[in-house]
Amino acid sequence: VQLQAFGGGLVQVGGSLRLSCAASGRSASSLSMGWFRQAPGMERKFVAAISSSDGITHYADSVKGRFTISRDNVKNTVYLEMTSLKPEDTAVYYCAADPYMVMVVMPKGAEYWGQGTEVTVSS
Repeated sequence: VQLQAFGGGLVQVGGSLRLSCAASGRSASSLSMGWFRQAPGMERKFVAAISSSDGITHYADSVKGRFTISRDNVKNTVYLEMTSLKPEDTAVYYCAADPYMVMVVMPKGAEYWGQGTEVTVSS
């Protein structure tokens, strides 16, 4: 499975951005998928995840109410809609996928990882 994340960029505080992660090599409908982020000098942290079959979502407390994860299984793509962005949201964002939701929410649990896409929130 190859994951390609894109959509990052520079945005002002309070702005919005949508990240996308396209999966290839295997149907994404069989995979739980998630997003992580890593700020400079920090460990990679969980952001959000969505299950494969029933679309159950899970979010880090720091993004609840501001970020929304969704998926389009026809397009084999998962999205992360980010609103009310803050400077502390600045990081490289990575998408991840695994057959098991419990693995996707762990920083080093997912089997598949995409390259990062950088998000910078300027104040």
